[in-house]
Amino acid sequence: MSTEDTPSAPRSLAEALRARGDAALGALLRSRPDLITPVPTDLTQLATRAGTRASVVRALERLDRFTLQTAEALAVAADPAAYEELLGLMAGDAGDPAVTAALPHALDVLREQALVWGGDDRLRLVRTARELLAPSPQHPSPTGLGPTVQEATAGMSPGRIQEIVTAAGLPSTHDSVSAVTALTGLFTDRERMAALLADAPADSLDVLERLVWGPPYGQVTPDPAPRLRWLLDRGLLLPTAPGTVVLPREVALHLRRGLAHRTPEPVPPPVEAAAAHRPQVVDSTAAGQAYTALATVEELLKDWDEGGPAVLRAGGLSVRDLKRTAVALDVPEPVAAFWVELAYAAGLIASDGEADERYAATPAYDEWLERPPAERWARLATAWLAATRTAGLVGGRDAKDRTLSALGPGLDRSAAPEVRHRVLALLAALPEGAAPDPESVLARLRWERPLRGAQQQENDLRTRLARWALSEAELLGVTGRGALSAHGRALLGAAAAPVKGPAAEPSGASGPSGVSGVSGASGPSGAGDKLPVHHHRPTPLTPLSSAEQAVASAAAARLLAPLLPEPLDHVLLQADLTAVAPGPLRRPLADMLGVLADVESKGGATVYRFTPGSVRRALDAGQAASDLHAFLATHSRTPVPQPLAYLIDDVARRHGHLRVGAASAYVRCDDEAVLGEILADKRAAALGLRRLAPTVLAAQADPAGLLEGLRAMGFAPAAESAEGDVLITRALAHRTPPRSAPEPVPDGPPVPDDTLLAAALRAIRAGDLASTAPRKPGTVPAADGELPRTGSAETLATMQAAVLTGEALWIGYVNAEGAASQRVIAPIRVEGGFVTAYDHTADEVRTYPLHRITGVAELADDAG
Repeated sequence: MSTEDTPSAPRSLAEALRARGDAALGALLRSRPDLITPVPTDLTQLATRAGTRASVVRALERLDRFTLQTAEALAVAADPAAYEELLGLMAGDAGDPAVTAALPHALDVLREQALVWGGDDRLRLVRTARELLAPSPQHPSPTGLGPTVQEATAGMSPGRIQEIVTAAGLPSTHDSVSAVTALTGLFTDRERMAALLADAPADSLDVLERLVWGPPYGQVTPDPAPRLRWLLDRGLLLPTAPGTVVLPREVALHLRRGLAHRTPEPVPPPVEAAAAHRPQVVDSTAAGQAYTALATVEELLKDWDEGGPAVLRAGGLSVRDLKRTAVALDVPEPVAAFWVELAYAAGLIASDGEADERYAATPAYDEWLERPPAERWARLATAWLAATRTAGLVGGRDAKDRTLSALGPGLDRSAAPEVRHRVLALLAALPEGAAPDPESVLARLRWERPLRGAQQQENDLRTRLARWALSEAELLGVTGRGALSAHGRALLGAAAAPVKGPAAEPSGASGPSGVSGVSGASGPSGAGDKLPVHHHRPTPLTPLSSAEQAVASAAAARLLAPLLPEPLDHVLLQADLTAVAPGPLRRPLADMLGVLADVESKGGATVYRFTPGSVRRALDAGQAASDLHAFLATHSRTPVPQPLAYLIDDVARRHGHLRVGAASAYVRCDDEAVLGEILADKRAAALGLRRLAPTVLAAQADPAGLLEGLRAMGFAPAAESAEGDVLITRALAHRTPPRSAPEPVPDGPPVPDDTLLAAALRAIRAGDLASTAPRKPGTVPAADGELPRTGSAETLATMQAAVLTGEALWIGYVNAEGAASQRVIAPIRVEGGFVTAYDHTADEVRTYPLHRITGVAELADDAG
C-alpha cells in the first residue's frame, strides 16, 4: 500500500503543512517571508498563499540551477510522480552519480519551500509552479520538451489515431483511449522504440535530431516530404495546428536517453583563482586604496563646502556638474558617480532644501571627519555594502527612456546588497591572497540564481551588479589586487574562519538560498514531508543583522588601522612657490594648507602651489601675514623660501586696502588715486561705479559681484560689515540641516526574526486549531473561511452554559481594528457584557467583549 493510502499521507498542501513541526514551518517562513505578510489566519490560508502566482514566481527565482532543474523535471513528469521517475528524468538511463547524490537535497529544498509536497511515491509540484514550468505552445518548457502523446492527440480524430497505431506496428484497438495508451507504451519502451527507429530513413532521423533538445515544434507543408511523412504516419511527429507539428515528449525522452535536461548541473561551478599574492601584499594594497578612498571623499566634500551643484528639477546632478566633479577629483565620470553616490549613501551629503536647492555636506560629515581614519573607512564600506543605490546605472536609461543621473531617482536596485555580499563571500571562500577569475565568479552567481525566460545572460542585472561589485570593492579598498583583504573579510563577519588550504571552496558550498548542488544522500529522502537536517554542509556566509554588522565593521576598522599611513605634521617648502607633502597630513595642517595653497598634483606625495589668489583666500579666512609666516616656519622641514615670504607680504599689504559694502554696494579707500584708477579702467564698466566722495565709490552690482569684479581686475578688496569691520569668510560655512542617510529599498518582505517568527507560528497554529476543531453534531458550520454566526441571545446563553459545564467553544471574534479571527475558548466567567475565558489558541486567559463575538458553536466531546 502506498503512503498516499495510509492515514498519515497528506491529501493536500495544507495537510502536508499541518503535519510539519514548528522547525519545518519556521524554515518555510524564513525562506518565503512574503507568506507571513500579513500573518495567515490558519494553515489552509498559508497553503493557499503559498500557491499564488506572485509568491511561486518569487520562490522559483531564488532557487539554484539544479533545484530549478528538479522542479522543471517534475513539471514534465506524471502528476503525481514517483521518486524513481524523477531520478530517471534527472540522471537519465545511464544514471549520473553526481545527479543521484544531489537530487535528495534539491527535493528537500523544494519541499521546505512548499513547492513540492507528498511522499517519495507520490510527489506533487504545486499547481501554479506546474503551470509556470510545464510545456505549452505559448510558453515552451525550459527543458525543451513538448506535450505528451495524450495531450498532442487530444483533438485528433479516432480514425487518424488508429492509422498511426497501425503504421507503428501496433494492433488496432476499439477506442482512442486505448490506442493512445498503446502508442505511449511503445514510445516509453526503450527496446521497441529502438527497433522502430532502426527502420527509419536517415534523413527522418536528422529531423528528430533537430527537434530533440527543443524547441520541439516545426513547420510542414500541406504535402510533407517523404522523410516527414514517415514520421507523421507513425506518430513520431504529431500535428498541433495547420502547418505545425510537434515532437511528443515520450519520443524526445527516448532520444535523450531519459534526460529532461541536456546538461544537468548538480554541482556549482567552482570559483577559480586567477592569481595568488602574499596576504600581506593584498592587505597593504587594499589599505593604500582605502586611504585614497578617504582622501577622495574628503576632496569631494571640500569642493562642495560652500554649496555644491544645483539639484535638477527632477532630482540629481546634471551631466555638466558630474563632469566638473570628475575633473575636480581627476577620475573618470563613472568613478566620480560612484564616489558621489557613496557619500550620499553614507549620509555625508544631501540637498540643502533651500529655494535655490543645492547639494552640500551634512552635519554628519563634520562628525565623520573627527573620527579616526579606520573608523571613517568602516562607515563608508558598511554603507556601500548595504546600499541599494547603484552608481553603475548612471548615464543609462530608465523604462521611460529618461537619462539616469547621479543622486537622482531610479537608481535603487533591491538586489544590489545581496549580490555585493555574495560576491565578497565567494572571494572569502578562496585561500587568503587569491584573486578570482571574474568570469568564474559570474558563472557561479548564474548557477545560484539562473535566468528564466528570454533574458540574455550577458545583459542580466545580476551579472552587471556583480561586475560593479568587483570594481567598487577594489576602489574602496575592500579588496587589494583583486583578492579579499583581511579587513574586507572581517567586514563580512568571516574573519574567524578564512580558508587556509590551496583549494577553493568545496563544491558543495551552498548559495544564497542555502541550497547546494551536492548531497551526501544517495537515494530517496524517505516518504512523507520530513525535512532532514544536513549537518555535513558548510554554512554559507549570509548578510548580517544590524547589530552583527556593527561588530564586524568595528573589527574591520581594528584590522585596517595599523595598515594606514601615519599622518605627518610637516611639509617641504620649495623655492618655486610649492610645498611637497611626503605623505598624509594631520588634519589641522591639511585644512590650513588647503586654504593657503592649491593642490597641483596628487599621488604618493601631494604638491601644493602658493598663488596670490590662494594667499588672499587665507587672508579672507581671518589669517594675518604674521600668522601665515609663523605657520609655514612651524610646519616646514626646510627654510621658508624668500619668494614665498615676499608673496605673502605683498598680498597682505594690498589686502583690505579697498573696502566693499552694501549700497547696493560701495567701495571705499583712503587712497583717492586707487579709486580713480578703478574708475578709469574699462573693465569696471559692468560694475556701474560712480564716485560719491573722494574716498567712496558706489556700484550698481551687489557686494559679491563687486568683490569678484575687482579681484578680476587685479585688486585685493576685502568685504566689510555695516559697522565697517572686515568680514571673515571661513571654510565649512555651508551645511544642510540634519539629514539621515537614504534607506535601502528592500528586496521584498524582510526575513522574520525569531520573535516575529515565533509569534506568527503561534497565531497560525491557533487559527488552525480553531478552524479544524470538530463541531458538535447538529450545529451549523460556517462556510469555509467564514466566522460562526449566532444571535446575541444565543451567544450569551451558550457562554453561560459553558461556564457551568466547563466545555470549550468555538467562537468568531472581530477586534477593535476590524480584524476577524476564529478561536477556541473555555469560558470562566460572564458578567458586565464581557466573557473571561481560557483561550486555547493563545494559551492564556483573556477577556472578550460579547458584542465583538460574531457567533459561537459547541465542540465535539472528543475535540482536542
